[in-house]
Amino acid sequence: METLTHTPMQTTTTHTAPCAITNTMTDITGLRLSGIFPAGREPSIRTLREWTKLRRIPYHKVGHFVYYDLAEIAAHIRTKLKVPARA
Repeated sequence: METLTHTPMQTTTTHTAPCAITNTMTDITGLRLSGIFPAGREPSIRTLREWTKLRRIPYHKVGHFVYYDLAEIAAHIRTKLKVPARA
């Protein structure tokens, strides 16, 4: 009987910099507690669901699950969800 030995393949890849995951997807609870909103002033889950329903914040749907990209939400809040000042 012949014995087989396994030799692992050697890969030669060079990395210039460590990869950072910039596209972080989270659910509604993670969005609320992510630190995007000021401490103590986080919107309620009901408010976030209402904003999602009215399409005020960007979201991604996978089946019946709803996920939010933290970078997209932060950029959207800074640019499009400004409250006009009172005159």
